[in-house]
Amino acid sequence: MKLFNKIACAVAVATLTASSAFAQESITVWEDLQKAKGIEKAAVDFEKKTGVKVNIVEMRYTLQLEKIRLDGPAGIGADVMLIPNDQLGSAVVQGLISPVDTSKIAGEDYLPQSLEAFTQDGKLYGIPKVIETLGLFYNKDILKEPLATMDDYYNYSKERMKDGKLGLVAKFDEIYYAISALEPYGAYVFGKDANGNYDASDVGFNNDGAIEATEYISKFYKEGMFPVGIMGQNGLNAIDSLFTEGKAAACINGPWVVEPYQKSGVNFGVVPLPKMPNGKDMTSFMGVRGYVISNWSSKKDLAQDFINFANQPEYAKVRFETTTEIPPLKSVLEDPIIANNEIASAFAAQALRSYPMPSIPEMAEIWTPMDSSLQLCLVGKQSVKDALNSAVKLINQQIEAFRAQQ
Repeated sequence: MKLFNKIACAVAVATLTASSAFAQESITVWEDLQKAKGIEKAAVDFEKKTGVKVNIVEMRYTLQLEKIRLDGPAGIGADVMLIPNDQLGSAVVQGLISPVDTSKIAGEDYLPQSLEAFTQDGKLYGIPKVIETLGLFYNKDILKEPLATMDDYYNYSKERMKDGKLGLVAKFDEIYYAISALEPYGAYVFGKDANGNYDASDVGFNNDGAIEATEYISKFYKEGMFPVGIMGQNGLNAIDSLFTEGKAAACINGPWVVEPYQKSGVNFGVVPLPKMPNGKDMTSFMGVRGYVISNWSSKKDLAQDFINFANQPEYAKVRFETTTEIPPLKSVLEDPIIANNEIASAFAAQALRSYPMPSIPEMAEIWTPMDSSLQLCLVGKQSVKDALNSAVKLINQQIEAFRAQQ
């Protein structure tokens, strides 16, 4: 009996060892909701080439870092996650993600701004997957050709007002949109130190250029060309309704409204943002979502190999075709698949004029003070200079309080 038990035990161990040896290696990738179809082909081809299975799990990209805080230490989290670049700073500070090996990345293939968006303290922590920025939407049944400058839209809007109609509408009471007008005049979020890192003690929202630009866009509000209803929390919904119902001839918005605008039946086109009165192009924030590697992953090399594989131009084009996400790869942006697409090419052109939102944690402190101050001064409840000075003062106080907690 003892001999039988020893033999049975030996067989069981041998069987377990053999099955372990032949178990297929795998990695887990957390992808955005309804976007898995964009990387399925890459996952299948990666498995054929390497023998490594890619398990794709859909999850809202804004929630993935929160989930990895619990799942990572428990050993059940993803190897690869998708995050927006404005979450990068906190992810690095909290030790949630690992730097990527830049020697394995053809950096020259990417828009420089997209790589900058995932760079922290000189280290690259993510590989950009998709970019988004603003564009100017115009109703082709009302405005046959888009106008060239903001002065043109000002004059056009003034004429439309005579008939009780609207020309251009925009959400300039939020800094995400207003920065497009302020930055060409010299405003900036944070300055940079000698090493090129953001300096959160240098906030550039109240310099002379910022004041001049804010006073300019305030004319659209004070003279009634922008209705009060487009301000505040429900302003974006109001803009969508005004545009899709044909009450406004043009609006400034992002690629996230393309599908609902198409479903509404409005006959629209999209172009890059117009020039400001000083002759400079309106800029815009570039939002970047990128793949990052969990700090708890035991397969970091494989994780990066898959990211690099999935970001090859052939798979980036498949992703664009299936999800309409615009990749930051130069060759794909120049490919006919995007270059010949009116909407995608407009956002691609604007992307070249854009710059990434700073990814340092202090970025979270700028939104509320700036939005509140813009809402006051654009309608004349406070002078532009006083409002912007108050905003910067509050931003500095909040940053100081944030750092004191670290």
